[in-house]
Amino acid sequence: MVFNGLVVINPDKEQIEYYSEKIEQLNSYNAELISIKDTPAVTTDGKKIELIGNLDLVEETDFMIKYGAEGIGLIRTEQLFIESNGFPDENEQVKEYTAIADKLNPKNIVIRLFDIGGDKVLPVDVKEQNPFLGWRGIRFLLDNIQLLKTQLRSILIASQIGNISLLIPMVSSLTEVRKVKSLVEETKVELRKEKIPFDNNIKIGAMIEIPSAAVMAELFAKELDFLSIGTNDLIQFLLAVDRGNDIVSSLYQEFHPAVVKTLKYIISNSQSINNTKVSLCGEMAADIFATPLLIGLGLKSFSVSPSVIPYLKQIILNISFKKAEELADKCLQLKTEEEINRELKEFYNNNISVNITKIFEDKNEKYD
Repeated sequence: MVFNGLVVINPDKEQIEYYSEKIEQLNSYNAELISIKDTPAVTTDGKKIELIGNLDLVEETDFMIKYGAEGIGLIRTEQLFIESNGFPDENEQVKEYTAIADKLNPKNIVIRLFDIGGDKVLPVDVKEQNPFLGWRGIRFLLDNIQLLKTQLRSILIASQIGNISLLIPMVSSLTEVRKVKSLVEETKVELRKEKIPFDNNIKIGAMIEIPSAAVMAELFAKELDFLSIGTNDLIQFLLAVDRGNDIVSSLYQEFHPAVVKTLKYIISNSQSINNTKVSLCGEMAADIFATPLLIGLGLKSFSVSPSVIPYLKQIILNISFKKAEELADKCLQLKTEEEINRELKEFYNNNISVNITKIFEDKNEKYD
């Protein structure tokens, strides 16, 4: 909802004036946000929320620093494959991962294994009728062990800096998690023999973006150091809606009651196991209207585009965790996405500054 793009062909005078005013409002608001860049994101009643960034390119590390990210919650390593039209070798990967880790040190960075397939081009000529449910993520990697081993070696070698964690994409079962963990241990043995240093205590996490993983969140939390909820895929799988299909895209609802209840289930059950860290890195994390609800559901870590961080921080600094919990409790009892949307809007009207809603409430946009 926050950063929508809209192209107006041959705008008339009224439209130009409207969006010129909108730009002025945004510029003014952005100037206000500069003053809170280094302020911790803490609710009015003392609840600390972690704001970390998503990263595609090593050059984006400067934006992480500029916008006050507390670390990197998701590095999309498949961008290396897309940019070079092929999988980078071990040296190339070590160089990239080390550069990012060095730049952000001592802040933690999370490197996700290649998430190829789905809406991303596979490196082989394979035709799939439904690629989102096909050969992608960890499924592809486990069928290409040498490729996976090369990436694991690269991550482990770079991990000697001490601030790198490893994230497994698109897991649907504990069997996949255990295979990856076994390969990590196997790779550690090889590196020890070669006398190559690495972080022996590197943390391993998994993406929760498939319903089976969501249902088993508690079991995943027992075997992993952290979990990262990928709402983009999780929502489309839960609702059986292809978010890229214009015919049914309106049915892709992040505030569908089933989505809200599932997020509550994942967060509560995961954090009950050794207080396992749970972050959320899908587009929902960057939606300012979802922020109070997600905090109320118990989410303590948001992983978003770095430019979004100041906006989320401004909201967090102006709400209480107690009220966010009350909001979440109400939403969990509601039966439709329309009812939840109304509840969220009412919360904003009563608790968030008029300045924010005036600028970002896109439901009131004249030209949408």
